Amino acid sequence: MKDVRTEAPWRAEKRRRILEAGFRLFSQRGIEPVTMPEVAQEGGVARATLYRYYATKLDLVVAIGAWKWEEYIEARDTLLTAEAIEQLSAAEYLRFFLDAFLDLYRNHSDILRFNYNFNSFLRTEQGRPEQRQPYMRMVDALSAQFHAMYVRGLRDGTLNTDIPETAMLSSSFHIMLAAVTRYAVGLVYVPEQGADPESELIMLEELLLAKYCGQEGQRKNRNDR
Repeated sequence: MKDVRTEAPWRAEKRRRILEAGFRLFSQRGIEPVTMPEVAQEGGVARATLYRYYATKLDLVVAIGAWKWEEYIEARDTLLTAEAIEQLSAAEYLRFFLDAFLDLYRNHSDILRFNYNFNSFLRTEQGRPEQRQPYMRMVDALSAQFHAMYVRGLRDGTLNTDIPETAMLSSSFHIMLAAVTRYAVGLVYVPEQGADPESELIMLEELLLAKYCGQEGQRKNRNDR
């Protein structure tokens, strides 16, 4: 995805309007039912303009996914200064990582709805491998952050590094994302009384921390609560 921050202001503004319009429609209605002309109309641009920026619907959907996740991750990272991050143990950093999924459920259900539709769309859409590269670059950047945390765990001993890094990243990311998404899109039946989705998600986070953190890491996380 072309970085809107490096474009001429008028082009960046049009691109942002297209991305925001597509995100609104796709998160509200799903991706398959929404047409490219509808996105153009919602974004206030001509159809020809939309296709100059994004030649296919797949190009647009991938661009929106990369843009929205990058935007969220950048905002989340600003919650801690570089100095504060350096002072965190690996176990505390892992809690910060997992807390992001709870934040998504509490405050950004639109991102979770879009991502649910996004995954379904990618499973059925063929396209060329390079069309998915903008999104994969975002995933790679997130994996690099997780790698830095895992290396810190090797040094400070607060993570259970008997579990391979790839397994810890994949399972923690997929388990938490799947759980918060299912609640956000209404795939989990929640009785009117006697159930609290947020407390169940917090319990899931605690179970993952208990599995992935060593005794010292668990102690630090308990003290932080």
